[in-house]
Amino acid sequence: MPEEAGHRLAQTLGDLAVEMQGQRDTTDTLRAIVDAAAKIVPGAQWAGISLIEGNRVVPEVPTDPVVAKLDDLQTELGDGPSLSALKEQTTVHITDMSTDTRWPQFATAALQLGVRSLLSFQLFVRRNNLGALNLYGAETGGFTEDSLDIGLILAQHAAVAMAGAAAEHQFQAGLASRDIIGQAKGLLMQRNNLTGVQAFAMLTRASQDVNMKLADVARWLVEEHERGVGAD
Repeated sequence: MPEEAGHRLAQTLGDLAVEMQGQRDTTDTLRAIVDAAAKIVPGAQWAGISLIEGNRVVPEVPTDPVVAKLDDLQTELGDGPSLSALKEQTTVHITDMSTDTRWPQFATAALQLGVRSLLSFQLFVRRNNLGALNLYGAETGGFTEDSLDIGLILAQHAAVAMAGAAAEHQFQAGLASRDIIGQAKGLLMQRNNLTGVQAFAMLTRASQDVNMKLADVARWLVEEHERGVGAD
């Protein structure tokens, strides 16, 4: 990485560390994760978290009114991809709203709002509270395998923020297969006295602020740490 880019990333991480240390509110953490999702997940234009309250789909920290409108529509219809992701405990992927036949009324309304693709991840099941992380794309077929991988990590951390840090061990498997991100997260937790959720939010914010892939930010952080260890 060029020296100038490395300096900028280091400054960004330093600024974010200060911000995250003071960020103990779950809503603020979720907002940071959702904002990052809309910016760093390939193909994502809008994002939000859907909560289930009784028979209603309630939008939480949406990045755009489009997200809230689609949640309200699912409440009205009693059906939709977010509800299916929750009920079936699976990830829903719509590559083309114009050809998907599972939720025709939802798809028609989504197309009118400029939404042509979707990813919906289940977040957690706790008593009667259910949630999903929804990512919406403006292009047909915009979501890739990288979108699925990064979206899953973001969904896991959003779930941790909602369920409590004590449940974090349940979500480590998703990071274990992406070792460099897990290493970087651990370094930030130790260095800046952050929770796992805050450390990951910090990585995603840095990724969007310096316009670098999440894995590249993590790799730089780990390499800088290793160079420092080698110099001692």
